[in-house]
Amino acid sequence: MMASKELQPGEGATNRMLERVTAILDAVGVETLTATEIAHRTGLSKSTAHRVAQSMEAYGFLSRRDDGGYSMGRRMLSLPLQALAAPFLEALREETGETAQLWVRQGDQRLCVESLDSHHRLRITAEPGLVYPLHGSAGKILASGNLSETLGDRGWVESVEERTPGLSSVSAPVVRHGSVVGAVCLAVPVVRLAKSPGQDYGQLVIRTAEQISEAL
Repeated sequence: MMASKELQPGEGATNRMLERVTAILDAVGVETLTATEIAHRTGLSKSTAHRVAQSMEAYGFLSRRDDGGYSMGRRMLSLPLQALAAPFLEALREETGETAQLWVRQGDQRLCVESLDSHHRLRITAEPGLVYPLHGSAGKILASGNLSETLGDRGWVESVEERTPGLSSVSAPVVRHGSVVGAVCLAVPVVRLAKSPGQDYGQLVIRTAEQISEAL
């Protein structure tokens, strides 16, 4: 007979926590659930479901809406976002000739999850996995505490030579259940602008962000 595996100190508690996290992720799926609904579906007590869900929100596994409901967070959406966004970003790149990117927030920074580079020799590049502070047009959207105020009537945010001379960008938010989960960014060398990144390409970037949001 094979001997049973002896648990190391603390391993039992770790396994229980992982079981709870897994159960909550399975319960939430593509829906938005309150802590009470999570407790009902998982068999956890309401206090435990609320406590674990709060911890999962803090680490980006869940996202909490203003009405108290929980949905999948940015960490869980990054890979699906990358896969869903790629064809829309490619269409944006081909239509504009410029570099099309998708950024998500990671703590107090922004993470590039997809970047399709311009075919021009003079181009702006960013490898997936690159991490920057929350500046630039995409950073402003991801860091925004009031999206309506940040976007204004335009629906996009632009940046011109704020981080690097000669570079500009325009971004629009990817939204799921009312929460910003990413930002589509078109990066353009200033020398190829007719007016400004927003005036030249803002509506195309908004359209791409909305297409990705709908695909989610």
